[in-house]
Amino acid sequence: MIDPYQALGVAKGANDKEIKSAYRKLAKELHPDKNKDNPKATERFSDVTKAYDLLLDKDKRAQFDRGEIDAEGNPTAPFGFGGGGGYQRGPAGQRHDFGNAGADFGDIFEGLFGGGGGGGSPFGNRQRSAPPAKGANVAYRLKVEFSAAATLQKQRITLEDGKTIDLSLPKGVEEGTQMRLSGKGRPGPGGNGDAIVTIHINPHPFYERDGDNISLELPISLKEAVEGAKIKVPTVDGPVMLSIPAGSDSGKTLRLKNKGFHGKSGVRGNQLVTLMIVLPEKDEKLAEFVKDWNPKDNPRASMGV
Repeated sequence: MIDPYQALGVAKGANDKEIKSAYRKLAKELHPDKNKDNPKATERFSDVTKAYDLLLDKDKRAQFDRGEIDAEGNPTAPFGFGGGGGYQRGPAGQRHDFGNAGADFGDIFEGLFGGGGGGGSPFGNRQRSAPPAKGANVAYRLKVEFSAAATLQKQRITLEDGKTIDLSLPKGVEEGTQMRLSGKGRPGPGGNGDAIVTIHINPHPFYERDGDNISLELPISLKEAVEGAKIKVPTVDGPVMLSIPAGSDSGKTLRLKNKGFHGKSGVRGNQLVTLMIVLPEKDEKLAEFVKDWNPKDNPRASMGV
């Protein structure tokens, strides 16, 4: 993968707003739905999405800028960070954090002080053998599509042993949500460790999340704005019909109830649709109309100009 700053075409000091703007522009251009016969565009869309995901994560961006991780988010040090811990790719391409294997100090003390048999112990009768250690936890990174996260669609994940599990996403799921799968980690004398699944929600080319609500800028024609219309609008649940009031301005926001994310309380957010009037290019009739049209209202009167 190329440098994330180059992938998005932004400077190294770009702020979040500039990164989001660059991503949305490229995502609309490269989205697979618009480039079904262009595999290079699909590949570049994937690179752009990964770059956006990394640069919008403050911690990862700082690690990348310091040279601690590469553009894929993998450690650049040969053995990971923090001593004994490390990362390894699993069978489905996910990254696993094997953690640090703990030494059995009970066995060490028994060897030093003659424990286990009839030998004495400097701790007297209070000495207790340490309980057998569980196996190591395994960390997984699961990418979820925006619409799937909003509608809580089940997600399939492949574990380190090759087995697959269908996960039910929790209400209130958001970027960085962690799910613990008990006993799905590595085996050990005290039982299996756990699997820790961190959720990463892929950005969407035209939806934006606002708490439990979803924001959408909807292009409409001048005719639809002036006369009003019933038009089809995309939602995470599928297209629905929306009534545009006659005389609508750009920036007017309409609400579609219960078309947002599922909140932790169980109440679902809304979809907020902001109308954006798009004028046709080189329309002679429209140009002729406005040439002799002198509206009496000043649209900037509220600004004192």
